[in-house]
Amino acid sequence: MAATRKLLADRSANFAVMTALCTPVALALTAFAVDEGSLYNERRAAQSIVDLAAITAAANINNAQQAVLTTLKDNGLNSVTVQQPGTNIAPTSSQAVVQIVQGRYTGTSSIATGSRFEAGQLPYNAVQVSLKKQGTLYFAGSIMSPPTIGTTAIASAQPQAAFSIGSRLASLNGGILNALLSGLLGGNISLSVMDYNSLISADVDVLSFVSALATQLNISAGSYSDVLASKATVGQIATAMANVPGLDGTSSLALRSIASKATSTIKIPLNTLVDLGSVGNLGLGQKPAGLSVTASALSMLTAAASLANGTNQATVNLGATIPGLTSTTLAIAIGEPMQNSPWLAVGEAGTVVRTAQTRIKLNASVTLGNSNLGGGISLLAVNLPLNVEVAYAEAKLTDITCPTGPSSIQVSIAAQPGVVAAHLANSSASGFADFTKPQSFSDADIADVSLKLLLINLNLLQVTGSSAFSVTNMTPTNLTFNATDIANKAIKTVSTKNLTQSLTTSLVNNLSLSVNALGLGIDVTALLGTVKPAVTTLLNGVTAPVDSLVYNVLGALGVRVGEADVRVTGATCGRSVLVQ
Repeated sequence: MAATRKLLADRSANFAVMTALCTPVALALTAFAVDEGSLYNERRAAQSIVDLAAITAAANINNAQQAVLTTLKDNGLNSVTVQQPGTNIAPTSSQAVVQIVQGRYTGTSSIATGSRFEAGQLPYNAVQVSLKKQGTLYFAGSIMSPPTIGTTAIASAQPQAAFSIGSRLASLNGGILNALLSGLLGGNISLSVMDYNSLISADVDVLSFVSALATQLNISAGSYSDVLASKATVGQIATAMANVPGLDGTSSLALRSIASKATSTIKIPLNTLVDLGSVGNLGLGQKPAGLSVTASALSMLTAAASLANGTNQATVNLGATIPGLTSTTLAIAIGEPMQNSPWLAVGEAGTVVRTAQTRIKLNASVTLGNSNLGGGISLLAVNLPLNVEVAYAEAKLTDITCPTGPSSIQVSIAAQPGVVAAHLANSSASGFADFTKPQSFSDADIADVSLKLLLINLNLLQVTGSSAFSVTNMTPTNLTFNATDIANKAIKTVSTKNLTQSLTTSLVNNLSLSVNALGLGIDVTALLGTVKPAVTTLLNGVTAPVDSLVYNVLGALGVRVGEADVRVTGATCGRSVLVQ
């Protein structure tokens, strides 16, 4: 006992004893710290590789898997197994496991962070890459299994294009356009052909236009979308366009003249005219990198006039101003376009623009005096009551790719022209502007025939009839715009059908006629063989000016008979960025 008490009380060599007792513990802690630090650095390195793989995949979203595998291989992960959704593969010491999920990312603050990526949601604009690999243990491998390192990254790229569906005037008639705009906007529009040519060739920067419109509407701050959420009259729209920097003097004066003479007080929702997509979130004055948003001044003006007209009816009396016609009256009804479908849009794949449904009722007549048909019979007057209805045309952005960089950009548009129905007949006036119901048609008074007795012309016969013509073989057609097309703002057209004959001529050739003797007891059967060919011949003689009028009016309204005109004014494949 005494020896034991002496040993315990002896303090010699305490440090050596404590060292001997603590060294194993210290070594174990050191080994743990080394392994833990190594695993931390290994996970950081893996996260960096996964981030890079996700960014690369988002930039090549149509070939995401190959982009991920190539990136992993380039960064030292040569042996990787791809895990399909719904399966679970454990990594091994020699093989990592990667899962690649395409989907859609919506970076809106109102959506919870964890819910912004939707796997499998079309159209794809994001890729989620998840990697699992075994960690490396330098000291603890003999007493425990290597842990699994798991990392995930989501990257998104938002390719965007600015495109529109609208007018292309083959020829200009200042009188027709003046009468048309006057009917739609009120007032007395009087511009020259030079003014209209200037407006057609003038491209307006849409973002500068929205900023100018904000000033016009006394909106002092906010985003482009805040301005487009408001309403404006066509006069305010024309004034804002006139104030866009860089617009030539002739176009600016023409727009100011229209603004001063337009008496319509109808305010249109601006987002039915232009949809800027994610670009609308930018503050006023800011510009998106690499994306130009422009539009023809005349196209934007007539699109706004059509929207302001809504479901109302505009009537224009052109009188004898059309060569070859004695008198011409024109009625126009424009249906409201479908919701969320503007005339010009900036957006990703899936964005749609449409024209409005349009109806035209045209009554052209020719006074022919004495046109001898034999037996003293003369044809005094010919009437051509033409009704044309064009359903809305549609253009859908289907794809934006940059195979070898921005200079190789390609934009694909699926364009679908509107169905065309035309009738040479009388139509019901009450239902003309009601687009919820089909129009009803009946035989029209096509011609009046008189009998010349000495110096007196007696009304003898009334020729009535009707005809119908439609273009219904409508299928979407893919249009591709390359970098040159976009830079030149080229217009590409898709047709419902290749019309080998003019619209009006087709109607006339299908015309069914009947002759009424107006109670004079004349044998109509004998006259029909003589009158019908003469009426058809005379009607064919007036089809050219009527066709020209119809095409110019529809073109000014942004629609075509069986055609859709599409233009892409700007596009970018976007930058692939890490979002989660």
